[in-house]
Amino acid sequence: MRIASPQDFWSGLFFGGLGLFACIYAATQYNVGTALRMGPGYFPMAVGGLVALLGFVLLVRSLRVEGPPVPRILVRPIVMVVIATVAYGYLLKPLGLVAATMVVIVVSALGGHEFRWREALVLAVALAIFSVLVFVYALGLPLQLWPEALID
Repeated sequence: MRIASPQDFWSGLFFGGLGLFACIYAATQYNVGTALRMGPGYFPMAVGGLVALLGFVLLVRSLRVEGPPVPRILVRPIVMVVIATVAYGYLLKPLGLVAATMVVIVVSALGGHEFRWREALVLAVALAIFSVLVFVYALGLPLQLWPEALID
């Protein structure tokens, strides 16, 4: 048996494993219930099953249809996005929504190979304004906008 599409093969393994994990976790941690009386584990079980099915389809497809090889994994963008996400979680309360959003955009942009300061800062300001408009004014979430030192 020859793998014709390594990219689909590894994607299928990943999605199949993720889906099975979700099904097993939901089945052991929550009451699934029935279709008429759905429990808290019903939706995770259903979604996990669909993801596992997608993984199986990709695995079968990888054996039949020619496809591209797995591209080289770029570590820097992954690391920078993870750092930015964790930093956002830690900085949201002390710095406020505006500064934390700007930090996450700039740090994430540092992971790209076409990083430009001007573009990153314009995007950071635009997304900070958008975040304030959506989350604070439109949705009414009680988020702190500015650093704690400026409020006191």
